[in-house]
Amino acid sequence: MNKVILIGNLTRDPETGSSQNGVSYCRFSIAVNRRFSRDNDATDFFNVVCWRGVAESCGKILQKGRKVCVVGSIQTRQYEQDGVKRTAIDIQADEVEFLPSGGGRADGESGQNNENGYGANNSGRNSGGLTPVDEDDLPF
Repeated sequence: MNKVILIGNLTRDPETGSSQNGVSYCRFSIAVNRRFSRDNDATDFFNVVCWRGVAESCGKILQKGRKVCVVGSIQTRQYEQDGVKRTAIDIQADEVEFLPSGGGRADGESGQNNENGYGANNSGRNSGGLTPVDEDDLPF
Protein backbone atom coordinates (compact mmCIF):
# COMPACT_ATOMS: atom_id res chain seq x y z
CA MET A 1 0.00 0.00 0.00
CA ASN A 2 1.33 3.43 -0.95
CA LYS A 3 -0.41 6.07 1.17
CA VAL A 4 0.94 9.12 2.92
CA ILE A 5 -0.64 11.73 5.20
CA LEU A 6 1.32 14.92 5.81
CA ILE A 7 0.54 18.12 7.70
CA GLY A 8 2.69 21.12 6.95
CA ASN A 9 2.91 24.69 5.72
CA LEU A 10 3.29 25.83 2.12
CA THR A 11 6.82 27.06 1.44
CA ARG A 12 5.77 29.08 -1.62
CA ASP A 13 2.65 30.12 -3.51
CA PRO A 14 1.20 27.29 -5.61
CA GLU A 15 1.79 27.02 -9.36
CA THR A 16 -1.25 26.19 -11.51
CA GLY A 17 -1.60 25.19 -15.12
CA SER A 18 -3.00 22.64 -17.54
CA SER A 19 -1.46 19.55 -19.09
CA GLN A 20 -1.31 19.04 -22.85
CA ASN A 21 -4.61 17.17 -22.53
CA GLY A 22 -6.23 20.13 -20.80
CA VAL A 23 -6.24 18.61 -17.29
CA SER A 24 -5.67 21.25 -14.62
CA TYR A 25 -2.90 20.77 -12.07
CA CYS A 26 -1.50 22.57 -9.05
CA ARG A 27 2.03 22.20 -7.66
CA PHE A 28 3.24 23.38 -4.29
CA SER A 29 5.70 22.36 -1.62
CA ILE A 30 5.19 21.93 2.09
CA ALA A 31 7.49 21.97 5.10
CA VAL A 32 6.72 19.24 7.63
CA ASN A 33 8.21 19.30 11.11
CA ARG A 34 9.64 16.02 12.40
CA ARG A 35 10.50 15.54 16.06
CA PHE A 36 13.17 12.90 16.52
CA SER A 37 13.88 13.51 20.18
CA ARG A 38 12.47 15.57 22.98
CA ASP A 39 14.66 18.59 22.25
CA ASN A 40 15.49 18.17 18.57
CA ASP A 41 13.27 18.95 15.62
CA ALA A 42 13.96 18.71 11.91
CA THR A 43 12.02 19.87 8.89
CA ASP A 44 11.34 17.83 5.77
CA PHE A 45 10.26 19.40 2.48
CA PHE A 46 7.87 17.67 0.06
CA ASN A 47 6.79 18.57 -3.46
CA VAL A 48 3.05 18.05 -3.93
CA VAL A 49 1.04 17.84 -7.14
CA CYS A 50 -2.74 17.56 -7.43
CA TRP A 51 -5.08 17.34 -10.40
CA ARG A 52 -8.52 18.39 -11.63
CA GLY A 53 -10.96 19.73 -9.01
CA VAL A 54 -8.48 19.43 -6.16
CA ALA A 55 -6.01 21.49 -8.19
CA GLU A 56 -8.58 24.16 -8.94
CA SER A 57 -9.55 24.52 -5.27
CA CYS A 58 -5.92 24.59 -4.13
CA GLY A 59 -4.98 27.16 -6.78
CA LYS A 60 -7.75 29.49 -5.60
CA ILE A 61 -7.30 29.20 -1.86
CA LEU A 62 -3.73 28.26 -0.98
CA GLN A 63 -0.86 30.69 -0.48
CA LYS A 64 2.59 30.63 1.06
CA GLY A 65 2.50 29.87 4.79
CA ARG A 66 -0.94 28.23 4.73
CA LYS A 67 -1.25 25.01 6.77
CA VAL A 68 -2.61 21.96 4.92
CA CYS A 69 -3.13 18.26 5.39
CA VAL A 70 -2.24 16.30 2.26
CA VAL A 71 -3.45 12.72 1.72
CA GLY A 72 -2.04 10.89 -1.27
CA SER A 73 0.70 8.60 -2.49
CA ILE A 74 4.44 8.79 -3.05
CA GLN A 75 5.62 8.81 -6.65
CA THR A 76 9.20 8.81 -7.89
CA ARG A 77 10.32 10.21 -11.21
CA GLN A 78 13.67 10.31 -12.89
CA TYR A 79 15.18 13.10 -14.95
CA GLU A 80 18.55 14.17 -16.25
CA GLN A 81 20.23 17.47 -15.33
CA ASP A 82 23.64 18.47 -16.68
CA GLY A 83 24.24 14.89 -17.79
CA VAL A 84 23.53 13.49 -14.32
CA LYS A 85 20.56 11.18 -13.72
CA ARG A 86 18.51 12.27 -10.73
CA THR A 87 15.47 10.98 -8.90
CA ALA A 88 12.74 13.19 -7.49
CA ILE A 89 10.05 12.17 -5.03
CA ASP A 90 6.63 13.81 -5.33
CA ILE A 91 3.43 13.45 -3.35
CA GLN A 92 0.43 12.86 -5.63
CA ALA A 93 -2.36 14.42 -3.56
CA ASP A 94 -5.81 12.84 -3.64
CA GLU A 95 -7.12 15.10 -0.88
CA VAL A 96 -5.98 18.45 0.49
CA GLU A 97 -7.52 19.79 3.68
CA PHE A 98 -7.16 23.52 4.36
CA LEU A 99 -6.25 23.89 8.03
CA PRO A 100 -6.27 26.97 10.25
CA SER A 101 -2.87 28.65 10.55
CA GLY A 102 -2.54 30.23 13.96
CA GLY A 103 -5.69 32.28 14.45
CA GLY A 104 -6.89 31.92 10.84
CA ARG A 105 -10.05 30.23 9.68
CA ALA A 106 -10.08 26.75 8.18
CA ASP A 107 -11.98 27.98 5.14
CA GLY A 108 -9.51 30.66 4.11
CA GLU A 109 -9.08 34.23 5.22
CA SER A 110 -11.57 35.47 2.65
CA GLY A 111 -14.23 33.03 3.80
CA GLN A 112 -14.24 31.30 0.44
CA ASN A 113 -13.96 27.55 0.08
CA ASN A 114 -15.36 24.71 -1.95
CA GLU A 115 -18.79 23.20 -1.55
CA ASN A 116 -18.14 21.13 1.56
CA GLY A 117 -16.24 23.86 3.41
CA TYR A 118 -13.34 21.70 4.47
CA GLY A 119 -10.97 21.24 1.57
CA ALA A 120 -10.65 19.40 -1.69
CA ASN A 121 -10.68 15.74 -2.58
CA ASN A 122 -10.98 13.54 -5.64
CA SER A 123 -13.39 11.07 -4.06
CA GLY A 124 -16.56 13.13 -4.40
CA ARG A 125 -17.26 12.74 -0.69
CA ASN A 126 -17.02 15.12 2.23
CA SER A 127 -13.76 13.86 3.74
CA GLY A 128 -13.41 16.50 6.42
CA GLY A 129 -16.97 17.26 7.41
CA LEU A 130 -18.57 15.95 10.56
CA THR A 131 -22.20 14.97 10.83
CA PRO A 132 -23.98 16.72 13.71
CA VAL A 133 -25.16 14.31 16.40
CA ASP A 134 -28.02 14.93 18.79
CA GLU A 135 -26.76 14.46 22.35
CA ASP A 136 -29.89 12.44 23.16
CA ASP A 137 -28.75 9.80 20.64
CA LEU A 138 -25.44 9.16 22.42
CA PRO A 139 -25.26 5.90 24.43
CA PHE A 140 -23.42 7.50 27.36
